[in-house]
Amino acid sequence: MSDREPPRRRVPGPAKPARSAGAQRRPGPGARPARPRPMPPGRIRLGSPRPRLRMVGLALTLVLAAFVVRLLQVQGVDASTYAAKAEKNRYVGYTLAAERGGITDRNGVALAASVDAYDITADPTLFSREQLKIDDGPEQAAALLAPILGQEPEKIVRKLRPANKNLRYTLLASRQTPQVWKQIKDLKSALATKAESDKSTVNVLAGVLSVASSKRVYPNGDLAAGILGWVNADGKGGGGIEQQLNKQLSGKDGEIRYAQSGGRQVPTVGSTETPAVPGSDVELTIDRDIQWAAQNAIAKQVQESRADRGYVIVQDTRTGEILAMANSPGFDPNDLSAASSANMGNAAVQDAFEPGSTAKIMSMAAVLEEGVATPGTHVIVPNRLHRGDRLFKDDIDHDTWFLTLNGVLAKSSNIGTILATGQLGKTQRAVNKVLYDYLRKFGLGSYTGLGFPGETPGILAAPDKWSTSQQYTIPFGQGLSLNAMQAASIYSTIANGGVRVEPTLVRGTEGPDGKFTEAAKPEKTRVISAKTAKTLAQMLESVVDDREGTGTKARIPGYRVAGKTGTANRVDPATGKYRGYTSSFAGFAPADKPRVTVYCAIQNATQGNYFGGQICGPIYKQVMEFALKTLQVPPTGAKAAKLPVAFN
Repeated sequence: MSDREPPRRRVPGPAKPARSAGAQRRPGPGARPARPRPMPPGRIRLGSPRPRLRMVGLALTLVLAAFVVRLLQVQGVDASTYAAKAEKNRYVGYTLAAERGGITDRNGVALAASVDAYDITADPTLFSREQLKIDDGPEQAAALLAPILGQEPEKIVRKLRPANKNLRYTLLASRQTPQVWKQIKDLKSALATKAESDKSTVNVLAGVLSVASSKRVYPNGDLAAGILGWVNADGKGGGGIEQQLNKQLSGKDGEIRYAQSGGRQVPTVGSTETPAVPGSDVELTIDRDIQWAAQNAIAKQVQESRADRGYVIVQDTRTGEILAMANSPGFDPNDLSAASSANMGNAAVQDAFEPGSTAKIMSMAAVLEEGVATPGTHVIVPNRLHRGDRLFKDDIDHDTWFLTLNGVLAKSSNIGTILATGQLGKTQRAVNKVLYDYLRKFGLGSYTGLGFPGETPGILAAPDKWSTSQQYTIPFGQGLSLNAMQAASIYSTIANGGVRVEPTLVRGTEGPDGKFTEAAKPEKTRVISAKTAKTLAQMLESVVDDREGTGTKARIPGYRVAGKTGTANRVDPATGKYRGYTSSFAGFAPADKPRVTVYCAIQNATQGNYFGGQICGPIYKQVMEFALKTLQVPPTGAKAAKLPVAFN
């Protein structure tokens, strides 16, 4: 064997494809680059897709990054805030109105009460063309609702087609009776039933809804309206006791909250409720029957005399409780639309007027209490008396009267009163100071203590401010002013043995728990001695019983009656000048064992007699008789003192 390696055999590989005529040879190292061949006409070279893919990928990455950041903010940083907003939108709440407390008289007779009512509401979006498929939906609905609600159709249309197209709530009528809502509901149901069978019928009342409410009613109409007041559209007291004790009467509203979806309650989630606390019931001191008698009497006389107004007050002399406070003209709180704003207050405590001769009793009280005269003291009364810059006279011309102090009061002599009070001091300045102090003790120039809305304290200037004429007119009731309640309180003070008891109108309140809370005890102040008060009561009897007295029309058979007439020049509130008269009568009975005080005043009587004894005396008699019988007060049976009126 040869050491030389044998030759290698060449194995044939796959055949190389034949080079086409147009094929280029791959350039080798150092070879010249091939010249690019031009594109055939009509062809477009496509760019590489990779740059576009990169841009889309980058954009998607940025979007996803924004979502991730926002998600982290919502779930991590602001999670509690958004949870609270979701909770707020998920749950809805409604106020549960508290039932307003009632008002009764002293015997529990209802004077003001609350009954079920409904606020008629609507969703304006449910009256649009998109919802009803008609153009005049609001007009058709208004035509149906107007006669039921007692409104003009145009007013309802404006509410159903508001300027704000997204408004979902409007109040059509508030505090409607259940009967009104039943009418609307029946009509609404009838339209819905017809629409199911007749596709051409549209239920134009589908968007009318209701909300349970309450309505204030006054069962006795205008009786004691000046005392009670009224409730305004917001459900708050607008005057009288309704305003004064609004907080106690209103109670405390509650609230209910529940989960909702699509405007409907979700029953499985549950709800939370804070119950409303009803208002307290208020018991007044007035007696409905006595109030009725007083109101009828004054209304009749005001009408017959064609007077501006009048008032009557009936008061328990021992306790200060007001048994009646009547005004004429008045108003019906059930229908405020028909009421005059001038008559909607309580004129008996809001009107300030000059009392005239009924105020002479305070001058006599000062004279007796200071010991400068007695009922039998002789007073020579001329026809005219010159004092200061004026010449004074009595209501009638007369020869010289020879009267006792009792006779001065019985005949209501202005001149005699000036002469008697002139003994209260060595100088007129001293007289003024003493008289002023007594007037203040009787309550003039101060609020009565009722706390009644709009009450006036009257006008009583300090004595150093009295004009020359006031020094002599104030003793007989001109040049100062008071309200009717103050005037009644003066006579109750005398009837109560000289002790003034603040008048009261509220006996107490009964809360939702049924517990009765008495009103605070009224303040008591001694004004004059019991002896002086008894003497004044006997002198007041002469006004009524003696044939020389000016109050004979106030006599009550079987009873001893104490009273005083008054006829004062009246200041016209419109002009501030004297025009017309204030006619009045005040007194109490039985005179020797007082139980009831009655005060009556009529402003500007323009027809018939205007003297207080003639037009107010009969009212006093009528109301006093009724009150004595109602309270079952018997006559004492004792004989009157019969103090002398004149001397020879």
